[in-house]
Amino acid sequence: MHLLFSVTWGTVSGWWTLVCLLLGLLYGWLMYRQPVSLGRRVRYALFAARALAVFLLSFLLISPLIRSVAYNPQKPLILVAQDNSESIKLFGLTPNRDFINALSQLKQQLGDQYEVREFHFSGNLKDGLSDKFDGKQTNISAAIHQLNERYVNQNIGALVLATDGLYNQGSDPRYEAKNLKTSIYTIALGDTVAKRDLLIGNVNYNKTAYLGNDFETEVLAEAFQAKGENIRLTVDEDGKQVFSQTDAVTSNNFRKTIPIKLNADKKGTRKFTINIAPVKNEISVQNNTETIYVDVLDARQKILLLYNGPHPDISVIKQSIESNRNYEVKASLLSDLPKLKLSDYSLIILYQTASNSSGELQSFITKSKVPVWYIVGAQTDLPQLNSEQKQVQINSGRSEMQEVFAQPVQEFSLFTLSDSTKKKLSQLPPLLAPYGNYSSNGAGQVLFKQRIGEVPTPYPLLSFTDENGRRTAVLTGEGIWRWSLSEYNAYGSHVALEELFSQAVQYLTANSNHQRLRVYAAKNVFDEGENVILNAELYNQALELVNTPDIRIELKSRAGKTYSFLFSRNGQSYQLDARMLPVDEYTYSASTKLGNETFTASGQFTVKPLNLETRQSAADHRSLYDLAKQSGGQMLQPSQIGQLADLIKKNENIKTVVYEDKRYSDLIDLKWIFILILGLLSAEWFLRKREGEI
Repeated sequence: MHLLFSVTWGTVSGWWTLVCLLLGLLYGWLMYRQPVSLGRRVRYALFAARALAVFLLSFLLISPLIRSVAYNPQKPLILVAQDNSESIKLFGLTPNRDFINALSQLKQQLGDQYEVREFHFSGNLKDGLSDKFDGKQTNISAAIHQLNERYVNQNIGALVLATDGLYNQGSDPRYEAKNLKTSIYTIALGDTVAKRDLLIGNVNYNKTAYLGNDFETEVLAEAFQAKGENIRLTVDEDGKQVFSQTDAVTSNNFRKTIPIKLNADKKGTRKFTINIAPVKNEISVQNNTETIYVDVLDARQKILLLYNGPHPDISVIKQSIESNRNYEVKASLLSDLPKLKLSDYSLIILYQTASNSSGELQSFITKSKVPVWYIVGAQTDLPQLNSEQKQVQINSGRSEMQEVFAQPVQEFSLFTLSDSTKKKLSQLPPLLAPYGNYSSNGAGQVLFKQRIGEVPTPYPLLSFTDENGRRTAVLTGEGIWRWSLSEYNAYGSHVALEELFSQAVQYLTANSNHQRLRVYAAKNVFDEGENVILNAELYNQALELVNTPDIRIELKSRAGKTYSFLFSRNGQSYQLDARMLPVDEYTYSASTKLGNETFTASGQFTVKPLNLETRQSAADHRSLYDLAKQSGGQMLQPSQIGQLADLIKKNENIKTVVYEDKRYSDLIDLKWIFILILGLLSAEWFLRKREGEI
């Protein structure tokens, strides 16, 4: 790092320096123009000391600035990302420790002029290289995105990406790589030649079915280099075969979608094992079997969505809630209320309206204590809304709307949203909320607060409360359709919006049966390697949430292994993170004691294996070639790793960048200036004292 210093006057003219110098000379001349007993040398010395001291003092009065310029050279960063997923070793040429060693030698080969950082990835990015190749999924675009975020605004010289090009999570990495703005050198692992293999390419099915109904599942069966063989597909449930079909393989690159009709004749989580019988000399049989789990429900909970007029938010709300097949939404105009049977519904959503606009609806809500979700917009009668509920009061003297962003509240504990969902929602376009002052009664909890531009506010955007046995939610903004469009454009799905509505509706309808102890898993089926989360709620006789007593839970796997846990308190309720559990089916039993009463709850969930890495056996080197070409890099084979260092050194775009850092500080802040002035005045006093002038 190199530093340069210079003096600048900001808004003051540089001519003041000459004025200060003249002032110092004039002051010194006036004091020592007629010495009586001083020698010429002493007189000149005293004149110089006084002139310089006065010059410095007067110079400080004009507040000059010191400009320091620091030149910071930053070496080019060479990022090495290595695919650690199972597909690398399952198919084609298996990389060994020699490959990892060759990759790690890049740091020594490049020398001190480059800074090399090493990572491995499967579902997520992790530090260092790995020779385990045990990742259950591959998300190349996520690895590139995380590297770009981690080293934003730094001198990224190149990315070395060692992978087979196969991914089963995330988007096409070629699109994400365009945001990296650096050269990408791909190392093409795996084998592009398809081997003799029969496999299940994909299973398309609904995770929820209803008791007594038939449901259809589609299985994509694939066969490579197996012309003349037969695909024998079977489906078993609890060891009993429920479906069988045989199809002839008519080509060496054979694909067929096979529809399967199954019956939901038992309630609960149903396990179906789909299997393709292996053939001789097949490269892998791991991809011949797939297990799916279907949650068979007794009935769907009905939700009533009432509105005064059409709005694009209506369809988005309906679709987001119905993405969870536990719920069925009836959207209806408020004017059609007499045609509805209100007792059929577990939740009422009032979109830009209030229940006291209808005497029948208000009476039903008051007597039944049915949960209510108010959604506020430009058409909402705010005085009417304020009179009906006390959770959020909006005082507005005008009918203007303002744009507000969602600001997550970390202390919220009524239910759990994933970190990715909260992050996505906070980055989505703003909703439109009434302009005015907001207040809340403090009895509930706020999930999102309003952020106006970059300024966070204490105003609630989405809040929940549970008073006198009835749960209520208030969303103080409209324009949810913007969230839907933006999330799909950015991520290709509506996962965050669907999770928000599913969790909110689940919380609102949770105590409709007034069960005092509720224990439920965050989902019915967890993926292998995923943390198992369970939630618990305990209610007193007034149906108020309490979490004073301990809640114990015992998990039991189908294999007979037992796990015992104690719930942790989370806000007003409880939560348990059981970490990663082995693949199996689990039942659980929880118990607690409140006063003299003992409560129990039970349920089940499943941890299913992930077979994503076995669904493709031929490497995709074409995408790796495209990645390298579009970025100005090059695709290499594993045997060419030794050439990588020379290619990077010869790339003229990869070079050290010098950053200029300018800083300004007041000259008066420099302590040595005061020491110099004090020294000059002290030296003058000492000389005059010695010469007898004082």
